[in-house]
Amino acid sequence: MATMSNDEILDAIGNKTVFELAELIEAFKTKFNVTIAAAPVGGGAPAGGAAAPAAAVEEKTEFDVLLKEAGAKKIQVIKVVREITGLGLKEAKDLVDGAPSTVKAQVSKDEAATIKTKLEAEGAAVEVK
Repeated sequence: MATMSNDEILDAIGNKTVFELAELIEAFKTKFNVTIAAAPVGGGAPAGGAAAPAAAVEEKTEFDVLLKEAGAKKIQVIKVVREITGLGLKEAKDLVDGAPSTVKAQVSKDEAATIKTKLEAEGAAVEVK
């Protein structure tokens, strides 16, 4: 098998249609068992070399509060869920009965901690993601 240079590969790719490129990408992922992540918008790496890995890690600002298990005081947990979410009795009961389920999504770290504390005070098992 003849080896192609990088320039020859790029020229061959440049001559393909968008549909052919999509098929090529799928074939590449299948053959090499990889996933292809989208490049960040804005392009290049930040200047400073050593600071680049630290800059890439962003602190999470939104959290999801998941009810894993209602515990022994199910009625009390339903009351707290109603207070937190503003749901009606039936909807709150369905949410608690359907555990594990998301009680509240995309909340601040402080609000997630408050919700977790309230639910755990009633015996519920809660996870913040």
